[in-house]
This record gives sequence, structure tokens and C-alpha cells, in this order.
Amino acid sequence: MASESLRSSYAGDFDPELRLADFSRQALCHLGREYLLIGHLQDRVGLPLAGQKLGADAMLQLSIEEWMGASPIYSLRMQRLLGFEGDDVATVFKNLQLDIGAPPQFMDFQFRLDHPGYGEFWLPHCGALLDVEPFGEKRVKQMCHDIEDPTFDATAAATNPRMKMRPIHRPPRNPADRTPHCRWRVFIDEESAPYPQHPNLPILRATELAKRAIELPEADREPGGWPDYSGPFDPGFQLEDLSHRALVAVGQEVAVQTHLLARSFMHCIAQREGDEVAAELGRRQWTGIAALAAHRLTRALAIEGDGIDAIAKVFQVHPHFQPRSYVDLRVEVTGSDSARISLGDCPALAEGDGYSWLAGLGVAPHPALDAIAGAVNSRARCHPVDARGPARLAWDVILDRASAPQDEPPELALARISRGAAFELEQRRPLRS
Repeated sequence: MASESLRSSYAGDFDPELRLADFSRQALCHLGREYLLIGHLQDRVGLPLAGQKLGADAMLQLSIEEWMGASPIYSLRMQRLLGFEGDDVATVFKNLQLDIGAPPQFMDFQFRLDHPGYGEFWLPHCGALLDVEPFGEKRVKQMCHDIEDPTFDATAAATNPRMKMRPIHRPPRNPADRTPHCRWRVFIDEESAPYPQHPNLPILRATELAKRAIELPEADREPGGWPDYSGPFDPGFQLEDLSHRALVAVGQEVAVQTHLLARSFMHCIAQREGDEVAAELGRRQWTGIAALAAHRLTRALAIEGDGIDAIAKVFQVHPHFQPRSYVDLRVEVTGSDSARISLGDCPALAEGDGYSWLAGLGVAPHPALDAIAGAVNSRARCHPVDARGPARLAWDVILDRASAPQDEPPELALARISRGAAFELEQRRPLRS
């Protein structure tokens, strides 16, 4: 059983029963920021792959449609989870503070709320802008104009169909070193027509993922922090403001955001090119971001060494196998250089379509699993085996120190083009008492 004392990291012994609730508030803050950034960076893998396969115009449309199909769903889920459902600007701002589209620090959103119907936000540092500026003004305009205009409004309209986001200024920057990088106003326009949401929304809302509630501990296991975000909007909000139980909730819900965005990405591709292309691009997207996540989590949680225990720990805390109410992952160490990971019957395997990363798992080897194990030790491989007991799928993770190291997946190189891949997240103030 998991230790009664909360872990401040994942140094020390591997615990086969460990859950997010077994980490301390401070560890959950670090993990939550990592999950938000990892979710943001999955597009840095998927969209270039889509561009290579389908062309630049299709890539641009995909980048718009995938967010329009996912963010309204997960925005309302986060509102319900943390008790801040509403129809005003403060509600939208709270959503942005907990959104993979706006990972804190890398996308340094700052806010001013004037009244319930009007506010502004600005970014002194926009990691996404710094990623695309080297590629020229056209790419900047695509991101900061073509993509943001419809996706910002779609996110706002989830809260209020007459909510608008309009730029005060935005890139291309003039002068070239202008800060803040952009500034936007957010307001309710009662005279406007309701925003028409994307037709994929009802399809994605009907998925097991969108409907599935997360599981929470009955009570906080550590004192301090807000139990939810039902109080006034705080422009300086950080994860350190939340209670232990609320942080467990946020970590799982951010994982839902990640899965919803990936599902929307694959669904949009299938609508254009068919299921086979969607499966191929989804598999490659997952491989690249799964590897990057494993590298970042190893450092963030102080996971020590490159042995089988370290590999098992990374699988346990990896956001792509969260939340446990959706993905029934089991991990056990079976020998000095072997472990077994398995998936039981769970909603993630019952979606009835191929539009998810996990739908690609089966009796054949999968590059994303090897990429996760290989991020810890390049001589580790995941071999499909017959599932036992309640497991539907199982793999033996074998660390063969005499074997040739596996090459890093080429999709990981795409992820590393982004400054976010090596971005140092910080704790900027103490936990709230």
C-alpha cells in the first residue's frame, strides 16, 4: 500500500499502489505545471506532422478545429470541478489560468478585471510566439491572427455565447522587441449574435472521455489552500493556492484536457483523410510528446537512476495514463530488470473508435511505449504479452543492458524545436496556508 506520508518527489522506493493523491501539495504543484506544459506541447509534434502529410493549409485548419472541438468541453469541466461556473469575464479568466492552451510561465498570462463584463489580459512572455518568430512574419500571423481569433472566441463562448476576445495589440511585433508580446480585451457584447460553436462539439461531448468524472480522495491529506476556486477571481492565482484535494483534481483534469485535444486532432484528420491517416498521425504525435513528457517528469519528480524502478515510476505518473477513472493502468516491478504494465477494462478502451492515442494499443509493439521507457534508459523495450486476470492488454518492460540502445524517435526532435521542451518551470511563491 502507498505510504501514509506524502511524497515530496518520487525519489526512493517504487510503490505499485501509488496515486496522485500520495504526493504532497508542493509536489502536486510541480506536477500540475508539468502536465499543463506537456499538454500544450503536443501540438508541436502533431501539427508539423500533419503539415508534412497534408500540406500547410490543412495544418492551419486543423490547428483551429482541434481547439474549437476540445476547449469548450474541458473549460466547462474545470468550472464544475472547481466550483466557478458562471457567465462573466472572471469565469473565462479562471479557465485560462488552468488551461493547457495557456500553461503558466511559458505562456505568462497577466490579468486585469475591471468589472464582470470587461477585463484585459496580456503576455509579457509568450513561449509560443518565441517558437514561431524565427520562421517569419507569415507564421506569426497564422498563429496570432488566423488561429487565435476563432479559438479564443470559441473558448470564451463556452462560458457566455456573447463573450468576445479582441486584440488591443498583437504580433508581428513592432518594434521587434516589443513587450508585452500582446494585449487583449475580453468583454460581453450583448448586441452580438451568439457564437456558433464547432459542429464536432456534440460528437466529442458524447465520448466516454468527456462524460467520465474523475475520482477524488474523500478529504485533504495535507492542510492548507483553497478547496476550490469559487471565491473571487485572483489575477495572481497559482497552483500553490489550492488544497491537496483540489490539486489532485486539477492534475487529473489537465490529463483529460490532453486526451480531449488529441482526440479532437485525430477526429479532424479522419474527417479529411480517413481513419488510417488519423491513426498514423496520432501514433506519431503520441510517440514524440510521450517521450518528451517522460524526460521532463524524470527531472521534475527527482526520479533517480535509469533502472527498472525509474522506468516503472515514469509510467505511473505519466499524464497520458491519467486519470485513473478513464485509464486503468497497473505497473509492477517483476525482476531486477523487468516490469509489467497492463491496462484493465476501462473507458479508454471502450470508446468504440480509433480516435485516441490509447486506441492504437494492441498486441503489436507500440513506439510510444518504447519511447517512454527509452527516455529513462535507451536499452529498455516494451514487449506485448498475454494479458492475465482482469487485464485487457499487457507489456513486459525489459531492460537488456547488453542490447544496442534504441534511437530516439524522430518525433521527439519535433517536440524539442519548441523552447518549451527545455523550459524551466519555477515555484514562484510559497503554498497558501
